[in-house]
Amino acid sequence: MDGLHGSALLRATGRCLVPLIIPASCVLWVLFFFPSPSPEVAVRRDSFLPVVTPVQRAGDMPPPPPPPMPTLERAEIIDTSPPPPSPPPPARRGRPARRDRCAGRYVYMHELPSRFNTDLLRDCQTLSEWTDMCRHVANGGIGPRLPARTGGVLPATGWYDTNQFTLEVIFHARMRRYGCLTADVSRAAAVYVPYYPGLDVGRYLWGFSNGVRDMLAEDLAEWLRDTPAWAAHGGRDHFLVGGRIAWDFRREDGGGEGSQWGSRLLLLPEAMNMTALVIEASPWHRRTDVGVPYPTYFHPWRPSDVSSWQRDARRANRPWLFAFAGAGRGNGNGDDHHHHHGGGAVVRDRIIAQCARSRRCGLLRCGARGRRDDCYDPGNVMRLFKSAAFCLQPRGDSYTRRSVFDAILAGCVPVFFHPGSAYTQYRWHLPRDHAAYSVFVPEDGVRNGTVRVEDVLRRVSAAKVAAMREQVIRMIPTVVYRDPRAPSSRGFRDAVDVAVDGVIERVRRIKQGLPPGGDDDDGGEHRWDAYFDTQ
Repeated sequence: MDGLHGSALLRATGRCLVPLIIPASCVLWVLFFFPSPSPEVAVRRDSFLPVVTPVQRAGDMPPPPPPPMPTLERAEIIDTSPPPPSPPPPARRGRPARRDRCAGRYVYMHELPSRFNTDLLRDCQTLSEWTDMCRHVANGGIGPRLPARTGGVLPATGWYDTNQFTLEVIFHARMRRYGCLTADVSRAAAVYVPYYPGLDVGRYLWGFSNGVRDMLAEDLAEWLRDTPAWAAHGGRDHFLVGGRIAWDFRREDGGGEGSQWGSRLLLLPEAMNMTALVIEASPWHRRTDVGVPYPTYFHPWRPSDVSSWQRDARRANRPWLFAFAGAGRGNGNGDDHHHHHGGGAVVRDRIIAQCARSRRCGLLRCGARGRRDDCYDPGNVMRLFKSAAFCLQPRGDSYTRRSVFDAILAGCVPVFFHPGSAYTQYRWHLPRDHAAYSVFVPEDGVRNGTVRVEDVLRRVSAAKVAAMREQVIRMIPTVVYRDPRAPSSRGFRDAVDVAVDGVIERVRRIKQGLPPGGDDDDGGEHRWDAYFDTQ
């Protein structure tokens, strides 16, 4: 019985274990053919897991533009530069760390007391005796938006009634959104001084003493001397922007002509260490002065605004061979108050007379009271310049004219009569090969009546005119000032971007003991010296 009972028990146990034998065999088979992953593979797989709290390294992403700020008090200046890593996180295998896109391009902006800039805007009614500057300093210095009543000449957006003397405000507003600002002056490649010297002295040009004209400029020099940023290099890495011609900041006191005009800002020892960006530079002070474009009416927000306008300029019908917009100077007896350009007024009047006699010249006279073709209307100016192949740019009250940049904006090839009107001025913004974008007619022939401008221009071939026009249209982005309220964009480089890059390179050379102008100081630019009077 016991044997029978044991045999029955084994059969019952076997029936219970049979279902477990098959899964157990499967487990053994899996373990044999699929061993556990090695530690290296496990680490590699783990590296693809999402990281919940990544550490951003300096230079991983461009710093966001700072929001608009109502004032420029110290607490409100935002450092948009990435913080320096301490220590930097180790780069992941196979993914090299991105470089800092601002390396070598950081700019430190002085936080000046408001009396040097924003207070002037608050007192805008005192900035000019004849012009309502309050409307022109609005919108970051670009002025009020132009109405759409231009007969289709101007687009509905991006065009403003901009005063030629508001560059300081425009530049400052743009620098507040510069993508590589830093609060650490030791990292800065250049130092920006946001003083408004043109608006300052413009209040006192008539009826005030020289002491009043110089007061704020001398105050600035004293303020800068007491800053650590100044002590580092004695101001050689500093730059400021003047929205007037250099002559308005370089008054020579001596009782002679000009001794009652402008301030002595650029003659102060501190300013002579800095770089001055002005709308017209002095040919005798090239180690201090650099010319930058006058503000025009066009302030694009995005690259598409520029490309759209360039297409419009290319398609423009140009029935006039040449054109001139401006006022005469009464054979030099007008408001020719700067001694350095004598004879320019005579040439200007003779050019106007030649244009008036020609059937192929479009003429827009300034100062014609009550006339519909007043050249102070941006729509009228752009309509004329878009209708001409060449735009005449003789000297006026000084070597340069805002009209040069209005012409470039319209795709009209500029015609110069003196090298001081462009070739020795805007070395960063205009091509070194001046024949690629302009025509040069020496003043002497026009002055003595032996040269007719129309004859010179008719000899330029149609192919050459087309090539110069295309070059001019391609120059548009780098001579206009982007809307200062627009976010910082890499879409196109405007006049501010070009100027800042030029300053940074200039400061780099100065720190190395090299001539600040680089190739410009090797004697090549001196080919024009004969055109300038000896100072």
